[in-house]
Amino acid sequence: MALITSKKMFEKAYKGGYAIGAFNVNNMEIIQGITEAAKEAQAPLILQVSAGARKYAKHVYLMKLIEAAIEDTGLPICVHLDHGDSFEICKSCIDGGFTSVMFDGSHHTFEDNIKETKRVVEYAHERGVVVEAELGRLAGVEDDIKVSKEDSSYTDPDEVEEFVSKTGVDSLAIAIGTSHGAYKFQGEAKLRFDILEEVQRRLPGFPIVLHGASSVIPEFVEKINKYGGKMPGAQGVPEEMLRKAASMAVCKINIDSDLRLAMTSSIREHFALNPDHFDPRQYLSPARENIKQLVKNKLINVLGCDNTANEY
Repeated sequence: MALITSKKMFEKAYKGGYAIGAFNVNNMEIIQGITEAAKEAQAPLILQVSAGARKYAKHVYLMKLIEAAIEDTGLPICVHLDHGDSFEICKSCIDGGFTSVMFDGSHHTFEDNIKETKRVVEYAHERGVVVEAELGRLAGVEDDIKVSKEDSSYTDPDEVEEFVSKTGVDSLAIAIGTSHGAYKFQGEAKLRFDILEEVQRRLPGFPIVLHGASSVIPEFVEKINKYGGKMPGAQGVPEEMLRKAASMAVCKINIDSDLRLAMTSSIREHFALNPDHFDPRQYLSPARENIKQLVKNKLINVLGCDNTANEY
């Protein structure tokens, strides 16, 4: 199967009351862990590449690894640019074979966000590529994204209809209380489902995206801290909240920090228990397996998109 866009994925997810997992990739082991899990769960996938990942691994390497994953698994896979903050990076990814891009104009005024998003949409649609945009601004740190709590803002439902109609975007990321990174909440986790419900009412049938949606699995955090790490107070989005969002208008849920934690916790444990090991295969193999098990659980028990890959 060739690369596909997310359009059909979101149509099926909306009707089926589930969400597609959008997992950030940086290297071969992460891609293998994600795609092997999806093959076993028979789930479609969105593999996301951030600007930071493109700098780290290079565009061409990531694309060839994803092509290999498609050949190996036969899965329907969409390749998506995560948080493209300029027309130029979106254009580069579109020209380089991505089937979906996100233009993040949340740092602009509402009017400029519309203007710049529309420019990306026009270029993308002419080439058969879909576009995700963002209204509202998530707090947190992830790659080059650094937004303080003071500079963050919830999505205003009064703006969504105008934004979607004027830009022509294919999906919309909204801010309802999630945040980037591993420190999402202080105290009790809370998401503004009232905002999601109102957006869904105003945009019936339109796919919504949830960023900053890692659960920051306590087991991984505890293991990292046990074996020399320092992540006090790390907390994520409870999985039952994500499942609720997936049953509503949310068709795409982004997961990045959980992958990092799964890999790092495994590697830290391996070196602590096997201080004589120096072959990368010795510590990357269990790290890859840890990612696989994490992703498989997400696909089946959180996102609910398992056994849907044969619909494409």
